[in-house]
Amino acid sequence: MTVIVRDLRPGVPSDLEGFARVRRLALPFMLVTPESVVHALAHTHPGARLRSLVAEEDGEVIGTARTGLSHGSPEPGQGFLDVYVRPDRLRRGAGGLLVRTAEEYLAGQGATTLYTWVLDEPAGLAFAEAHGYGRRRSAHFLRLDLAAAGLPPLSPPPPGVELRTAADFADDPRPLFELDAETTSDEPSDIDTEFTDYEAWVEETWRHPLLNLDLTTVAVAGGRPVAFTATYTDGGTLPRSRAHPADGTTLPPAVPSVMTTAMTGTARAFRGRGLAKLVKNASLHRARAAGVTEAFTGNDTGNGPMLAVNKWLGYEVCATEVRHARRLG
Repeated sequence: MTVIVRDLRPGVPSDLEGFARVRRLALPFMLVTPESVVHALAHTHPGARLRSLVAEEDGEVIGTARTGLSHGSPEPGQGFLDVYVRPDRLRRGAGGLLVRTAEEYLAGQGATTLYTWVLDEPAGLAFAEAHGYGRRRSAHFLRLDLAAAGLPPLSPPPPGVELRTAADFADDPRPLFELDAETTSDEPSDIDTEFTDYEAWVEETWRHPLLNLDLTTVAVAGGRPVAFTATYTDGGTLPRSRAHPADGTTLPPAVPSVMTTAMTGTARAFRGRGLAKLVKNASLHRARAAGVTEAFTGNDTGNGPMLAVNKWLGYEVCATEVRHARRLG
């Protein structure tokens, strides 16, 4: 059988489901749905030159790649490629073909440095090295069995601080954009990032189909957000046989079963006051009450303060990724 690489077809449901399935199998600790795949294609900033590829074998999607430019970086020429292959379809040439196709595309877009993540496992590290990528920093994926976890008890906010949800900012999310921009700029990264385009943030981040406004918790002081934890949920799933019952029975709406923390941050002037603990613990308590049974998050291995918060909450490391880079030319 021959493996081919082609562009993802956004209007073809089997392509979208195949793309999402590969990502879920390769990285079960990240939330990806066909809806989130479509959203990324439609709403990622045009400057990113985003391109999504699939590797196909005998009509089956067995590998994927998302590739583009880091448009938020003040330094031009920073490219990325995220390549994943189904664990049960390895060693068929799909990964290498996806890398070559992505690299050719990025070179044509003016990229000079390429970044990629691989799991901290012998096969993934060897694959990156074989393609000329050098090891950089690393990050952990962490998991919490929310159904069985003994979460820390809820504590009242400190004087002058109140807890709200992102839904309270539905009419004007700009204050959350400003806080997100400040905290993201301080995140550990190989590439500096600047958030300056509010309208692009609204389309790409605020309207993301996985963002759960009711479970995203915000600490407010003086009328302004000063800390937050952004929560993505899967929206819940029903077995296909129940989702379309033959007798036409109306089923209750699905509830989220899995969540992931997309970002937790505190404004610089309010750090060291326990607000990250406060908002994340509140979000987890509310998520569990809503029926969420499993929670994931991610941390740079050098981000000691946030790792300490997650350890306090009961998270455990379930996998590690290593960032790699390669210079073109």
